[in-house]
Amino acid sequence: MTTTKFELVRNPFGRLVLTTGEGAVHEGVAAVRAFPVQAPEDGIALVSGDGKEVAWIDRIEDLPQEIGDLVREELAGREFMPEISRIVDVSGFATPCTWTVETDRGDTEFVLRGEEDIRRLTVDTLLISDIHGIHYLIRDVRELDKHGKKILDRFL
Repeated sequence: MTTTKFELVRNPFGRLVLTTGEGAVHEGVAAVRAFPVQAPEDGIALVSGDGKEVAWIDRIEDLPQEIGDLVREELAGREFMPEISRIVDVSGFATPCTWTVETDRGDTEFVLRGEEDIRRLTVDTLLISDIHGIHYLIRDVRELDKHGKKILDRFL
C-alpha cells in the first residue's frame, strides 16, 4: 500500500527531502526499485540515508505529478543498466573473459568474471554482471543475432 501522506521536494543542494504526514523530515532520501526489470514502475521504496525505508510507493503513476516526476528523476540519476543489443565478440570461452558488446548507451567492453555472473531473470531475459558490478541487461535473447545467441549458449 502506498504511503500517501508525505511531501517530497528537492532542496537547494539537489537532495530529496521527504516530510511524512506526522511531520518527520528525512533529508537525502533515495528512491529504490523493488523490481527494476520486471516491474520498473511498481514497488518503489524511499529510503533514508541510513538505509531505512521511510515511504513506499505501489505505483509511480498513483502519485501527484510533481512527486512522480521527482521520483522518476531520482531513479534515472541513480540507475545505470545498459541494455545489450548485440554481442560482437568474446575474448575466449573460459572465464574471466572480455566481452565486446553494443548497448543502448554505446559500444563497450567488459570483463565477465565467471559464468555464474550471467543470471536468467525470465525465460528470455538475462542479467550479466561485469567485474566492476555493472549490470547489463539482455531484455530478449530471441532478438539477438545468430552469432550472439551462439556465444551465449557457450556460457549458459
